Amino acid sequence: MDFISLYGESVKTALGFFWKAGWAFVLGYFVSGMIQAFVPKKELTKYMGDANFKSISLSTFFGAASSSCSFAALAAARSLVKKGAHFIAAVAFMFASTNLVIELGILILIFLGWQFLAAELIGGLVLIAISSLLIKWTYPENWLEAAREKVEQDDDGLTEDFDWKERITSKEGWQLVGHKFVNDWKMAWEDILIGFTIAGFVAVLVPESFWASLFLTEAQHLPGWLVTLENALVAPFVAAATFIGSMGNIPLATVLNQNGVLFAGIMGFIYSDLMVPPLVHINAKYYGWRVALYIAGIMFVSIVLTALILNGLFSLLDIVPESRRVVSEITQFKIDYTFWMNLIFIWIASILIWLHKKYMQTHRMKMMNMEGGGKLKKIVVYLFIAILAGGVVSFSVAMI
Repeated sequence: MDFISLYGESVKTALGFFWKAGWAFVLGYFVSGMIQAFVPKKELTKYMGDANFKSISLSTFFGAASSSCSFAALAAARSLVKKGAHFIAAVAFMFASTNLVIELGILILIFLGWQFLAAELIGGLVLIAISSLLIKWTYPENWLEAAREKVEQDDDGLTEDFDWKERITSKEGWQLVGHKFVNDWKMAWEDILIGFTIAGFVAVLVPESFWASLFLTEAQHLPGWLVTLENALVAPFVAAATFIGSMGNIPLATVLNQNGVLFAGIMGFIYSDLMVPPLVHINAKYYGWRVALYIAGIMFVSIVLTALILNGLFSLLDIVPESRRVVSEITQFKIDYTFWMNLIFIWIASILIWLHKKYMQTHRMKMMNMEGGGKLKKIVVYLFIAILAGGVVSFSVAMI
């Protein structure tokens, strides 16, 4: 294939990822908006000051009920620390908010299948348990106390209290749902755009031999346990190299699955969304570099152990996914359930945007105070938009 053909096919694949996931994003963020709007949080935060089971459980629940945006997860965790939450609880919150949220689960089910969804949910809890134990055993008290003092800015939205029964039956309550829905999109769309675009180009342009060399998928002379361990160890570094957040890395995980990367490697890749350099840098701004690298180290060890535990458990139950899901089949444009679901949820999204506008008529915009990807990320986003637009034009010309 010539350059133009490869370019057009890459863009078509990237847009196919968007098409396949469109309704899932709307459904996920709609449910997330309802949870954020109707679940009181004030009574939860005051129980997170210890490193006990109750505190970690509440942090896990709180994280699962929040937005899946990685930047928002870090900002919310910082706010919890400021309000007195234990660092173990804050890390549990971060893992839960990027691994146990409904929108991520729907995306994994669509692109990877039910085994990966089951692994994501089970592994998310295992990941939180392992990281909690590791921090408890290695707790650098002086570092973390200094980090707590470094946290300066408060965050609104996490301390609000209300009668959920009254709110859920009010017009303003549902306007708030629309507001939360739009805010979540504003926080996540850049990561989604970057992740899906990269996945489309990687699926077309990167040969299977590259992944085979990186993940030893054709190393028949090596024992299976060693290849599994290598996959689990390498996957977090591959995820870090992509610079993609939690929602954007699922299509790329599908590409890895298509190219024969082992189950442990794919799960390690999915769990490593909080280890990308921009997020480590943001944690360094919040807590200092010592604590940021300490948290990253805890995450890496926890992710590798979780991936290996999942691989062992699923092997024992004989439900390790063996078949490869073909990206070109997933990203097809055709009149099927995806078409009708997208039509339905475009209508739902329109209603939610209208509710958001109604909410904004009587309220000031209240967005979570958080760091983003900066100017460089903005440049990359606009560049990728131009690339996608150019690909659509070239593909359309070729079709004519």
